[in-house]
Amino acid sequence: MAFDRRRRAYQERLEQGRALSPQASHFVPRERTLDLLHAVLRPGDRVCLEGDNQKQADFLARELVRVDPARIHDLHMVQSTLALPEHVEVFERGIASRLDFAFSGPQAKPLYQLVTSHKARVGAIHTYLELFSRYFLDLIPDVCLLVAEACDEAGNIYTGFNTEDTAMICEAARFNLGIIVVQVEKKLDRLPRVDIPADWIDFIVVTGEPCHIEPLFTRDPARITPMQLLMGMMVLKGIYQPYHVQVLNHGIGFPTAAIELLLPTYGAELGMKGECCTHWALNPHPTMIPAIEAGFVEKIHCFGSEPGMADYIMARGDIFPVGPDGTMRSSRATAHMAGLYAIDLFIGATLQVDRYGNSSTAVNGRIAGFGGAPNLGGTPPGRRHFTEAFRKAGYRGPDGLPYGRKLVVQITPSVSEKKAIPVFVEELDAVEMARQGIFTEPPVMIAGDQVTHIVTEHGIAYLDRCPDLATRMQAVAAIAGDTAVGATLDAAGRDRLRKASIFQTPEDLGIDVATAQPDRLAARSMQDLVDQSGGLYRIPPGLMG
Repeated sequence: MAFDRRRRAYQERLEQGRALSPQASHFVPRERTLDLLHAVLRPGDRVCLEGDNQKQADFLARELVRVDPARIHDLHMVQSTLALPEHVEVFERGIASRLDFAFSGPQAKPLYQLVTSHKARVGAIHTYLELFSRYFLDLIPDVCLLVAEACDEAGNIYTGFNTEDTAMICEAARFNLGIIVVQVEKKLDRLPRVDIPADWIDFIVVTGEPCHIEPLFTRDPARITPMQLLMGMMVLKGIYQPYHVQVLNHGIGFPTAAIELLLPTYGAELGMKGECCTHWALNPHPTMIPAIEAGFVEKIHCFGSEPGMADYIMARGDIFPVGPDGTMRSSRATAHMAGLYAIDLFIGATLQVDRYGNSSTAVNGRIAGFGGAPNLGGTPPGRRHFTEAFRKAGYRGPDGLPYGRKLVVQITPSVSEKKAIPVFVEELDAVEMARQGIFTEPPVMIAGDQVTHIVTEHGIAYLDRCPDLATRMQAVAAIAGDTAVGATLDAAGRDRLRKASIFQTPEDLGIDVATAQPDRLAARSMQDLVDQSGGLYRIPPGLMG
């Protein structure tokens, strides 16, 4: 048996690619990128085209869709995120046919059309850590198309504030003899720091233009609705304060942005400063600026960065992971490790919740993926350190020992505010997708038995207090409003749950619904965030006005 197949294949690809490089160096002229891809790719290759949550290898994506499908086809794409139109086009042109991914929010509708028209076969919707882990074992990339901010003449790489997945992907491929191609904006005489050494890199294309970085976690305070504000107030008073939540993660969305902007106002009224919400696994959300400036936050470990936040991050080095060079290095992998093991609470939105409390973002017409929610939104069996929140959400087992539990909160209106579509359904669309053969198993994002709380405009369902499945289903129905699930519980049933503190309305929590108004927020516009940052935050151009 031969044990050098990958080495021989790597050497062949390397030699063919180096033929396109002056002096057989790392550098390939921008105009020869398509030739480079034809040289290093093979039909059926497993290819990681870097598509992080925010940072995209957009130039290499545009070049990839230009390859000749007669020469390069049936690629198996393994990438965190489908964000760009080219991520879909590569399947439409027959260049790729298989996909393993984690998140596809921007391309959720086109992805649904791809899989239902059988142009793409999905292996699985992963959580980020799950996909990263498989890069080292059964999904090892043959070719990686990565993106970074800059390089030097030797070929060392600086990833910038948005390191995200880059180093992890590179290591997985490099030490399994995969080809590494990196697009960079510029070549510098001296890098701020070296994130990836030159001898891990095979080819570099200097594009002369910045890559696409999505301001994914930026929310305009002016767009926060009274309903979202009310849900935020309930979360602070009904969950964060009584459970003494100190270490946490917020998912993407306006309800969580409302919570962040309520901390310096309503949170201060509740006496939460210094007691709750002190340590975060979080991207540098601009809506965190008022809480940071008010002294609520001690530390934030970042998955990625956020456009416009660079100067503010550098000026707040005690808060963010800033090195001696003065710049931040983010890490999606280590932030998800923190989210899996270190946080007390995860809170995020979803597209559907069934009568059992299971949630999914794979729905009819859209396959949005899960991102990190299954990691962040679950209690790992290996966790051994107890915090007050972990203990309060937990239980005592039949063996008499205490078992802690991470607080996992789903926050959503009972009916979508934008589309007036019920969020609560008797059966997830994901189940029908599995029946149709789109997925081998229903893609559930967070299982109901992992969810401790569901928050809607109607109140909070304390699922951690439910003694059995039947009670949990009633608690879900109690906050489901005018939906098929909500109709399964009558007023008397809701009253029983209220008396048992399994379901609590805003009134039960002592919250006057009429006070859920914008003047409660610590910032009411993007300009307010700029002003509170001392002018350090810069609004991304696409969000101006």
